[in-house]
Amino acid sequence: MNWTGLIAAIGTFLLIGSFHVIVIKTEYYFGKQVWPVFAGVGIFSLLASLLISNMIISVLIAVFGITCIWSIKELFEQEERVKKGWFPENPKKKQK
Repeated sequence: MNWTGLIAAIGTFLLIGSFHVIVIKTEYYFGKQVWPVFAGVGIFSLLASLLISNMIISVLIAVFGITCIWSIKELFEQEERVKKGWFPENPKKKQK
């Protein structure tokens, strides 16, 4: 049996699901100004996935990288959701 597809699917599901929480918490505590961290980690991960010979690990690192890149968009959208009152605003966070 070939488990590669199933493992990649489960890993992708878990990564995307965990990044929903990561984006919400990141915006709450730090705001959208940390987007360069997501960009750097995402680009590094995508490049690293090109150098990894193990198919499953390469795929999961690439999915992690593209999820980081996508999270930049979500950080900006999360700020808008907070402004609409859909999510709580951190009263201790400095507004810029």
